Amino acid sequence: MQMQIQTPQTKTEIIYPESDGKPMADNTKQFRYIVTIKEGLEALFASDPSIFVAGDFLWYPVEGHPEIRVAPDAMVVFGRPKGDRGSYLQWREEGIAPQVVFEVLSPGNTVAEMTRKFRFYERYGVQEYYVYDPDRGELSGWQRRGELLEEIETMHGWVSPRLQIRFELRDGELDLFRPDGARFLTFTELAEQKQLAEQRADYEGQRADQAEQRAEHAAQRADQAEQRADQAEQRADYAEQRAKRLAAQLRALGIEPENGSP
Repeated sequence: MQMQIQTPQTKTEIIYPESDGKPMADNTKQFRYIVTIKEGLEALFASDPSIFVAGDFLWYPVEGHPEIRVAPDAMVVFGRPKGDRGSYLQWREEGIAPQVVFEVLSPGNTVAEMTRKFRFYERYGVQEYYVYDPDRGELSGWQRRGELLEEIETMHGWVSPRLQIRFELRDGELDLFRPDGARFLTFTELAEQKQLAEQRADYEGQRADQAEQRAEHAAQRADQAEQRADQAEQRADYAEQRAKRLAAQLRALGIEPENGSP
């Protein structure tokens, strides 16, 4: 009688891809806005280690279902540490979903695609959702009310409850402002600002050097004036001593010096 040996079954490892194979942006304008928003948010929360910011980053909300995923153009997660990740696996992040999500549209985005994304964000707990279409110059936003994301009526001047940033739409161009009033800048604007700051620093440094040189020259002139005064005093002392010696010599010869002589 043959013994049957049972082979232990191995659990198939589930793969959660770190890329969806799609480009981050379809054109330069969309790319510029995505990078400006993501990096602006990164800079805004740079000093808080418990806020994670990412861009074009796959988010998997349900363990065991790699097909349930989305890659927001930018997202902010409060309560999760900074650090590198291949993707955002929510069950490994204490179950915390991204609270704020941004999408920047391109001509390739379809109504059906954006509808699916909206339903995804609504279902999986996003609290604030913002969509900007740079080609049409349109900005939309939604805020969670209970189980639903409800549209924000007026986005111009809107201040995000979680981020505390202000949205402004002027002639179709989106500007975001930090709580301190500073505008989110592009890399080009940041480089120009840095260059101007360096030029100002150089100019102020030159002015400081010139002021120091003027102070040194003034000190030198003061020293020279003091030396001249000392020399004049020495000459006066020498003249007085000479007059006294001359008067003494005259008296020795029986000649009385004129009035006023020592």
